[in-house]
Amino acid sequence: MKFLIIIPAHNEENSISSCLESLQKQSFGDFACVVVNDGSSDKTTEIAEKFRTQDSRFSIQDLEQSEHQPGAKVVRTFNKGLESVNINEFDVVCKFDADIVFPSHYLEKVNFVFESNFKAGVVSGLVYIRNYKQNPQIKNLKLPSENLLDFGNKNHDWVFENLSSKDHVRGPIKAYRKECFVQMNGLRAVLGWDNLDILLARKNSWEVVTIKDLWVKHLRPTAYKYKGQKAEKLGQYFYNIGLSLPLAMISSAKSSYKNRSSKEFLITINSFLKQKEKRNLSKDEIKFIRNQRWKEFFRNFGL
Repeated sequence: MKFLIIIPAHNEENSISSCLESLQKQSFGDFACVVVNDGSSDKTTEIAEKFRTQDSRFSIQDLEQSEHQPGAKVVRTFNKGLESVNINEFDVVCKFDADIVFPSHYLEKVNFVFESNFKAGVVSGLVYIRNYKQNPQIKNLKLPSENLLDFGNKNHDWVFENLSSKDHVRGPIKAYRKECFVQMNGLRAVLGWDNLDILLARKNSWEVVTIKDLWVKHLRPTAYKYKGQKAEKLGQYFYNIGLSLPLAMISSAKSSYKNRSSKEFLITINSFLKQKEKRNLSKDEIKFIRNQRWKEFFRNFGL
């Protein structure tokens, strides 16, 4: 199978070299990698250019800096990269982040899943971050004596980034079978795209697979830039994935209870009700998503 790897990048000079080096050293080499530079003001392009001149599998697309919108920006940047190639020449489409370091057998293992399981539509390993509790002194992306390509992890310096379950394919390391990607109508440029894609893949009867013994290093853990706006963004997310008001209230109550905050519930629902834009989903997709959510709700109560 042939892989298309698209890496959206904005001011990634501290991480992109390690990312691209880890891809260059993959045991599975049948891939093309497009770095989409979204108006970087640092040395991102210069670093990516070195790989392009050394290895014909790498290319660069330069864009003017786009407006920052959580979720939407990265997908729009990804889509610009997608427009620069012929998707029909590839079997697998990958959206990778520029701050990820891959073990040398990563693509090989993902390829094996796609080839051995014809129902696999979305595949990834797991995302690990530095064990900050064990190493509170770590502040930089790379320690002076550290080899980021070493995945021995004997001292457990890297641990699972516990933002979702180990069954969820995380946004920084998405790999889609091309047929699945096309049937999903690609990625939607909205907040919550990396949950919406899983729902749409399943709607089209594809399986979502995480390889539990395969992990990557996330050099810059998922930002909490919008932590103060979490409840507001949650309401927007519930709207974007097509939830009805009753489902949004149930999901909001669950999150509020988990965080012991009744205020969060009110902010989330108020944000949900304020959303007026047309959803980037068909009626059939919305119906499927709502049915799935109701099934999950009743299943939790043993019904």
